[in-house]
Amino acid sequence: MQKSNILVIATLALGLVSGLILGGCASEETAELNVVTSTSLIAQIVERVGGDMVDVVNIIPPAQCPGHFDVKPGDIQKLADAELFLFHGWQGEKFTDELIASANNPDLTVSVIATQGNWMTPLVQQEAVDMIVDALSKEDAENSAAYQKLAKEYKNIIAAKQAEVEARLAEADFTGINVMCNDQQTGFVQWTGFNIVAIYGRPDSLTPQVVKDLVDKGREENVTLIIDNLQSGADAGKAIAEELGCHRIILSNFPGGFDNTGTWEKAIDYNVELILKAISQ
Repeated sequence: MQKSNILVIATLALGLVSGLILGGCASEETAELNVVTSTSLIAQIVERVGGDMVDVVNIIPPAQCPGHFDVKPGDIQKLADAELFLFHGWQGEKFTDELIASANNPDLTVSVIATQGNWMTPLVQQEAVDMIVDALSKEDAENSAAYQKLAKEYKNIIAAKQAEVEARLAEADFTGINVMCNDQQTGFVQWTGFNIVAIYGRPDSLTPQVVKDLVDKGREENVTLIIDNLQSGADAGKAIAEELGCHRIILSNFPGGFDNTGTWEKAIDYNVELILKAISQ
């Protein structure tokens, strides 16, 4: 009888120790930093430099304009459960103030990733990586070295893609090609080497008089390509292109805006392929 009791106690003790060990492991495995991002531009970088140390939830769909995004109850809950919220601080992101207040999360850290320029260009992408890693490291200092390591690897990818794309653009030589583009594509189109003779805004800003002025300018400057922005209204420049009888393409400012473009390098490749195809016709 005494041996039986000893055996039962030993078994229970072993079970308790095993439970504590397994419980400790499970806790470590699920200890990702919960990060919410406003756009896919930020989300894809957090995923790249955060690896399995972060759990990323994005709010604005990549094909949608941030300035026309409507907050839903589910978005409020995302912030209520988050530890870190990263957003651009753009004029079109004014909804973030209301979203943060509605989440009522005293443990939420808010960080603005305020880069200057178009995020699809390599230099701005590199700058954004540094700012995002800094925000992650401040919130999760324990994994700072790991974030830095992954960031270095991603920045090498950016540099390699930049060299590859710039070589293709140089070979094509866009310097003698006059274009008009949506204002949200200005930085990217300038980086490609095109000569921008005029820019235009969203469809609701294109009054008949504005369109007429743009068409007149296009004829005067021999514009051969109109470049629209997916997120600003894909058909904004359609009427201008039709009046000028020139080619028109639609580029995306966000990874994931088009199918199979979920990373920065896939998105930039997609844009460049559209450009090269248009000028070859």
